[in-house]
Amino acid sequence: MTVSTTPSRWVGSGGRRLAAAVVVTSLMATLTLFVTTAASAAPTFKMPVPCGQTWVANNNNSSAHVGEELDFNRGSTAEADRGDTVVATAAGTVKTAKNQGTVNGYGNLVTIDHGGGWVSYYAHLETMAVVSGQSVLQGQPIGSVGNSSYRSITPHLHFEIRQGAGYPGNIRAVPGYNYAKGGSQSMKSTNCATQQDPAALCGSGYVVNDTARLGSVGAVVLTYNKAAKNNCAVTLKFGNLGTRTATSVYITPQGQAKKSDSGSFFEYAGPVRTNSPTCIKWGGAIGGSSYNSPSEHC
Repeated sequence: MTVSTTPSRWVGSGGRRLAAAVVVTSLMATLTLFVTTAASAAPTFKMPVPCGQTWVANNNNSSAHVGEELDFNRGSTAEADRGDTVVATAAGTVKTAKNQGTVNGYGNLVTIDHGGGWVSYYAHLETMAVVSGQSVLQGQPIGSVGNSSYRSITPHLHFEIRQGAGYPGNIRAVPGYNYAKGGSQSMKSTNCATQQDPAALCGSGYVVNDTARLGSVGAVVLTYNKAAKNNCAVTLKFGNLGTRTATSVYITPQGQAKKSDSGSFFEYAGPVRTNSPTCIKWGGAIGGSSYNSPSEHC
């Protein structure tokens, strides 16, 4: 914005006050426009499930729906989706990772703040693999599908995108779903910073249990098989998938030797599996970015 300071426009003190008022008003209008524009710019949201998976989304199969939220399922039976991996729709900071009790019907709820007033919601989770304040990448695993709620429901992922305040009017459309058509619609995930589902790499019965971001280059993910009491860890690259990169992952069960996998890999290191009846230390690295956990998951 250009502000004229031509002397002929400044006639006496009253003229100076008037001109100053015009300048201030103009600046405030410009600032308001900037803030409004910044707040309304949406991230590039992707489906909240791993790359390449096809899920059925539905906007109107629940009496609890009050806006443009979606429920996701893909299995042929009511229990088929339990434990399936849920990933971040966009990069951001975890705002909530807590069971909601009877405050609402969301059960185990993770919310991610994407900036600009945009927040995503992932409800009814079986496991929550993140904590409040944690930074996550787009496509990073954050939990698993479940049916946690004080209401009686079958396993599914309840997903919302919100902008600003004023629920339920702040619920926004999920990209890729045809709201005019409504009903059940098949949607294929293009959330493909990584093409791998860590639970699938670890094998049947494993569920995402913890995760740590490795800068901007990937994440190390811990999964757990409750029946076998086994942990499994994988380090996933996010980008440069056609280039070999020094990548590693490890688990050290309490009182046992470290188990690890390392090398120059295209997509991931691992999986590393251990029987871990007590505490473990775990972590991994991609290039110069690394994570090493304390003794935990006892």
